[in-house]
Amino acid sequence: MTSGNPFKAALAARQARIGLWLSMADPYLAETSATAGFDWLLIDGEHAPNDVRSTLAALQAVAPYRSQPVVRAVAGEVALVKQLLDIGSQNLLVPMVDTAEQARHLVAATRYPPLGIRGVGSAVGRASRWSARTDYLDVADSEVCLLVQAETVTALGNLQAICAVDGVDGVFIGPADLAASMGHRGKPGHPEVQAAIERAMKTIVASGKAAGTLTSDPALARRYLDLGCTFVAVGVDILMFANAARKLAGHFLAPAAPPPVGASAAY
Repeated sequence: MTSGNPFKAALAARQARIGLWLSMADPYLAETSATAGFDWLLIDGEHAPNDVRSTLAALQAVAPYRSQPVVRAVAGEVALVKQLLDIGSQNLLVPMVDTAEQARHLVAATRYPPLGIRGVGSAVGRASRWSARTDYLDVADSEVCLLVQAETVTALGNLQAICAVDGVDGVFIGPADLAASMGHRGKPGHPEVQAAIERAMKTIVASGKAAGTLTSDPALARRYLDLGCTFVAVGVDILMFANAARKLAGHFLAPAAPPPVGASAAY
């Protein structure tokens, strides 16, 4: 870790950053992904089985590489935000932010007093290199890049107010949850959902904040970049592996039989 935040600086300069979603929850594969040269890597703590310790391991694994880590919390809880910041997460993505009030609360959680409510324990944390960064308390607030997810009809209705919150650096549109909220669960490509996403992206960009999203569709990714999105993830590691493994098996094996009716399946 070095002082400053290159990812935050790039977003502020409206430089497009291409990312990869890390859902494997394995630091060895996180490091493998870092060798690909993506601008950013999303360490997922919401829908992948990561906790604070495995997130720390992933941060350590990708630290030597140019890819900037972004950590998604399972929820916008003050205590969890404190832990993630203390282990060195400079870039935070927080899901399910529906209102400007929620966004302001998250900003406060990432700032030390008197500007916020982050607990002061950096002396024993990786973020300060265990006190080797003697200026950490002076610069920490400015180094945090806070990204919030707008992924419901309510959030889109409050989008301008959310974008206006000082301390929010970017807004990420979550296509899957937005589709469900709009009555099109499992169909993020539905024309109504895509129209809503495009309107939201234009609103975010016009506000001066960074807009972002995730899609495995190259054509959609390019469309979002053309609209001015500056942090776009273009794939998910575990799906890339699953699809490649199934394709390879398909060359040699009969298709796997579906589980019997009534059998449980893990998702």
